[in-house]
Amino acid sequence: MNARPLVQVALFAVALSMLGGCQTTKPYDYTNFRAHPPRSILILPPLNESTALEGTYGYLSTVTQPVAEHGYYVFPVEVVDRFLKENGMPTAGEMHQVPLNRVAEITGADAVLFVTLEQYGSKYRVLNSTAIVKVRVKLVDTRTQTLLWEGRSEAEQSSSGSGNLLADLIAAAIVQAVNSKTDPAHKVSRVANAKLFAAGNAGLPYGPYSPQYNKEP
Repeated sequence: MNARPLVQVALFAVALSMLGGCQTTKPYDYTNFRAHPPRSILILPPLNESTALEGTYGYLSTVTQPVAEHGYYVFPVEVVDRFLKENGMPTAGEMHQVPLNRVAEITGADAVLFVTLEQYGSKYRVLNSTAIVKVRVKLVDTRTQTLLWEGRSEAEQSSSGSGNLLADLIAAAIVQAVNSKTDPAHKVSRVANAKLFAAGNAGLPYGPYSPQYNKEP
């Protein structure tokens, strides 16, 4: 039996796999962002699709810093939240329906960041637990309602057992009791944000108050 055809087929398969491995993600299109570059961003309380009631404000408390560090003026989220509630929008769902032209008139914000929490909180198994945050965002120009940028991210942190069944059961019970009084996903949110906003690789471009401003994302 002639082995040459088999060798050629094998080499062809290897070549295809190498080409597949060299494929890269299509670069993010920043055309709209560059046409309407924002200086100030108003962040609305997140829509919470998770089962964790603390998700909205647990995550909201972590998002201002990374956006500000990217070189933008960020409106104080507590002030925004209170203002919208006092004006007839008590829930995040109602806040996300606020007319953007009114936001521009009242606050002068250049853009609004809409946040949706897909997952937030901890999952418990017999011997371990995992805190997970999964989020998607949209940055929209207030005057033209143009989508400037969008992204999504997720992060998780797991606790694993030591191998001692009794000790692990006790530890797992303690962790679950402690986590019921705290918010372990709060710390994980910071990891998700670092990945979400990282400039380059489809991240949020640097703003005008950053020394990195006007560098290609």
